Amino acid sequence: MIKSIKIGALAVSGALALAACSGGGDSASEVLVVGTDLPLQGASADASKSTNEVVALVLEQAGGKAGDFTVEIKEYDDSTAAKGAWDDAACAKNAQDHVANTAEVAVMGTYNSGCAKIIIPVLNQAGMLMVSHANTYPGLTVEWDKGEPGLYYPSGARNYARVIAHDGFQGTAAAQFLFNEQGVKTLAVMDDTQAYGIGIADAVQIEFERLGGTVIRESWDVKQTQGYTATFEKIKASGATAVYYGGIFDNNGVQLVKDKTTVLGDNTAFLAMAPDGFSGYPTLREMPEAEGLWMTFAGKSLDGIIKGGGAPAKFIEDYTAKYGAQPNSSYAVYGGVAMQVILKAIAASDGTRQGVLDAVFAGESLCLTAEESISGMGFCLSTETGDVDTVTMTLQQMLGGVETDVRTLDIS
Repeated sequence: MIKSIKIGALAVSGALALAACSGGGDSASEVLVVGTDLPLQGASADASKSTNEVVALVLEQAGGKAGDFTVEIKEYDDSTAAKGAWDDAACAKNAQDHVANTAEVAVMGTYNSGCAKIIIPVLNQAGMLMVSHANTYPGLTVEWDKGEPGLYYPSGARNYARVIAHDGFQGTAAAQFLFNEQGVKTLAVMDDTQAYGIGIADAVQIEFERLGGTVIRESWDVKQTQGYTATFEKIKASGATAVYYGGIFDNNGVQLVKDKTTVLGDNTAFLAMAPDGFSGYPTLREMPEAEGLWMTFAGKSLDGIIKGGGAPAKFIEDYTAKYGAQPNSSYAVYGGVAMQVILKAIAASDGTRQGVLDAVFAGESLCLTAEESISGMGFCLSTETGDVDTVTMTLQQMLGGVETDVRTLDIS
């Protein structure tokens, strides 16, 4: 197991060597495997379990087939019990294991963008498709930080797609809502020091400052054992009237939300907003301190899917009948959408890794219609970036322990 990894051609050379020598995917296997790569331990465990169940149901309803090919699912865990969240070493090991499994032709995942940074280059060198349901860090597909996105694609070709919009859109929508509709002029923007958190925080800051607002930038460190009251005291003294949590709830979110309420008051007294990295967590929903929290979701939410009716709502009914409850998070449904993309790619391929990859990135764009997609959202994937060509941003608020849809946000 690789204990740590830095992104870049030289840093991943050991894993890429494995990819190069594995020989996997040169010819079609009798049974093709799709790997799911999710954090199965810690705060994301419930959402990941639901995601794997949705993926399995999509395959079941497809008769276990994609075109003429029989398909099976292999679940990978990219978290550790000790960390209680995704782990860089676990992600690095999974990347090697995906490539080494010669029957595996595609990966559905990851949930965390930081983990995706580690896995994408290894799969890229092996010519293996990866489709995420939840990575929203912009730099995975478009220019963002130095060297991005090219450093994730050492082969020079793309192999990664995602079925939701990136945080350039989500951050813009959040900043416009806070500035234009809530009248916030001084905003405290926090990040959790990880790729996703920094990316969404940067996007919010850039747009909020463009609108003429003032941003107070802070971070919260998951390793901070003394809590975050000192940070919130700084925010209180800064004159900010709202706080934005740029990050994932896994990263000591319970302590963060509690300390914010202790120092700044509840979300009526001092507005708080979070991105989709805070979506789908039962622990957050059960916290009284979360009441009134504003949230965004980069797509149509579970609530919106159900209210939309039709085949997507029927799929949720089928899931509920099979598993005894609705999916645990909206992103679980998008795991199913990502699986639909992968199955469509396999059906259009010759059963090899390269054939599956070409079905997405060579020739015409791979599309799902609104009638096909279990989210009820139709889209096509860009053959240049792997991004969707439609953007829907849902504004939610935590009310009575429920992530309640308010409306769709327009992005100007």
